Amino acid sequence: MYDYFAYDHPVFRPPSEARSLILQPTIGCSQNQCRFCGMYKTKRFRQRPLTEVVADIDAIPLSHRGWVQRVFLGDGDGLSYDQANLEALLEVLIARFPNLNRVGAYASPRSLSGKSVDELQRLRERKLRILYFGLESGDADTLTLANKGYDPATMLQLCRNAQDAQMKLSVTAILGLAGKERSREHALATADWITQLSPAYFSLLTLFQRHNDAFFTRITPLSHGGILAEALLILEHLAPQRTILRSNHVSNFLNLAGSYPKDRQRLIDETRQLLELARRQPWFEQVPDYRESYY
Repeated sequence: MYDYFAYDHPVFRPPSEARSLILQPTIGCSQNQCRFCGMYKTKRFRQRPLTEVVADIDAIPLSHRGWVQRVFLGDGDGLSYDQANLEALLEVLIARFPNLNRVGAYASPRSLSGKSVDELQRLRERKLRILYFGLESGDADTLTLANKGYDPATMLQLCRNAQDAQMKLSVTAILGLAGKERSREHALATADWITQLSPAYFSLLTLFQRHNDAFFTRITPLSHGGILAEALLILEHLAPQRTILRSNHVSNFLNLAGSYPKDRQRLIDETRQLLELARRQPWFEQVPDYRESYY
């Protein structure tokens, strides 16, 4: 997709939004407090005026607008945009892009808590169909360590509200987030949380270093083998219905793709085989060294 207007960098998006037109009705993240996350540390959260965002849309040539089938609303919490402005923005998108079939956005617990089911339904009617939600962990102690600001039960209810509005949810959890200290508790509680919700999509990321060095002093980081064992424990205890599982983020060295319950055993077998092979390598005891330092 072309750059039709100036972005406020850095820009982040889920892997599945690679072909989407990205707009920035919000800058930064409304909940920029999580200790493990370095994504928006260079930005202060703000909402842009609707007129500015519409001007960005209008900068796209008429001859190109038929190409746009998906739009992603950034930055880190697009759902936090003022409800009236968000509804108006979605109506503009529908009017400008004749082949638009879906709009997506990141959603934090904070922004979900500010939207009623009725408000979410009105957004869905205007083609906001998928929300990307960072659970991080189903374990309350791990969430406290990460300074997420919300407990698992509250986040579960907020996500159920989105499901009641017929929104698709893509939920992420982070391998290694609890370190060695609570790896088992983190894995089991996360599997249970996902089982209770059965989101449309569930993705595993791996903890890595980017503007979060202080967080690594709070945990004993897992080795490659520890992360594989944690992933296997999650897979073995997951029991959602009609949930697509992915592990395709740039941070991952374990790539998985399948659906629960159909592919459950295959995913478990693949991970178990890799774990056994890895035990024979020095790599097994090494801590992953992937990091991003540019932003």
